[in-house]
Amino acid sequence: MSQHLATIRWTRSGPDFLERCYSREHTWAFDGGAIVPASPSPCSVPAPWSNAASVDPEEALVASVSSCHMLWFLHVAVDSGFIADSYEDAASGIMTKNDDGIPWVSRITLRPKVTWSGEVIPTPAEVQHLHREAHRRCFIAASIRSEVIIETSPSVE
Repeated sequence: MSQHLATIRWTRSGPDFLERCYSREHTWAFDGGAIVPASPSPCSVPAPWSNAASVDPEEALVASVSSCHMLWFLHVAVDSGFIADSYEDAASGIMTKNDDGIPWVSRITLRPKVTWSGEVIPTPAEVQHLHREAHRRCFIAASIRSEVIIETSPSVE
């Protein structure tokens, strides 16, 4: 069993809390020392009570799924003897409302583009297999109920 820590910090900065006139900006502090400015999405809470320059929880969820998938993809690529030179993913998340009318991230789409080198470049079918295996092993994808779609492009050499 492993434990993963995050400390979320927010402090009221104005007198109008009960009127809902307060900043929702806060920080995420991680056990390795990284501190990330966070805020709700301006789609949910308009400025000035949010900050579009900060990371919002929905973006963080999408990034977390994408990052976990990438890490497992690289792992299974190495296990298969393929050399990946770069990996880029323009991931996105879609929010819809559930049966109770509550918004949720219902779908996350990963769009990985991988460049390869070495004597053996994976075929498109092998790349698909690597992505399926990475998705199967991804801790984060296994922890959520959002649908995760992986849109792959042909290998880039």
